Amino acid sequence: MKNIKNQVILITGSTDGLGKGTATALASMGATILLHGRDKAKLEITSKEIKKASRNDRIKTYLGDYSSLAEVRRLAAEIQETNDNLDVLINNVGIGTGSPKTIYQRELSKDGFELRFSVNYLAHFLLTNLLVPSLRQSAPSRIVNIASVGQDTIDFSNVMLDKGYNGTLAYRQSKTAIIMFTFDLAERLKKDNITVNCLHPATYMNTKMVREDIGKGIQSIQNGVNAVIYLATSSELNGVTGKYFDQKQESRAIQQAYDLSSRKELRLLSENLTRVKLAS
Repeated sequence: MKNIKNQVILITGSTDGLGKGTATALASMGATILLHGRDKAKLEITSKEIKKASRNDRIKTYLGDYSSLAEVRRLAAEIQETNDNLDVLINNVGIGTGSPKTIYQRELSKDGFELRFSVNYLAHFLLTNLLVPSLRQSAPSRIVNIASVGQDTIDFSNVMLDKGYNGTLAYRQSKTAIIMFTFDLAERLKKDNITVNCLHPATYMNTKMVREDIGKGIQSIQNGVNAVIYLATSSELNGVTGKYFDQKQESRAIQQAYDLSSRKELRLLSENLTRVKLAS
């Protein structure tokens, strides 16, 4: 990897919690940071805060709602139009299980898909594949996907959870999907010198999402930030790809993530829903 001061790093969902903490830390290290959020005012405030905290003015902002695949397409196009290269993509956007009051209320994305599957997985599948040309141009480059130790087997006969919905299952299936995507994409991009890894950053970090879901956090956001930065920048991981980490330790994901037939089924479904083929 090139010197951090010469790197362009995109962190999606970077106006709060883990994303904001990671963006601030990487900006302090000297990288050019591409901030993403869905609230224009909050995005601008975050940009000013990070510039002040990091003493780094090389911060760009990008607006996009991950509940809309059309918005994700527009976001990818804008990023490519305004940057000559992209060295690291950190796919961080995510929504949790829902509060105790809403956990059984099934929600849909603007495209009519189950909301957590769409935001936590499909949008990342789409954005990443659209940005692969920029990552190829900057190789060696890295993709870091935020997963979770909370995983559940995907039932392909009920992916959108039309039957038996609950937010915990929806969240856990979406995280299994992002891990399966990580493994598949890593295999395809090996020859391009682009590594693709995913991680469980920390357990119940003290983020807005966790507080809304369970009332309080357990581990600090900094624990997660340290783990994400390790995957995104450490020379120890040069050439390491297709791995799942629990914080900084290589670990083992749910068994379905290693099943090639399940990964193929997910890939074909994702390509159909997003109208984009997995990069090759």
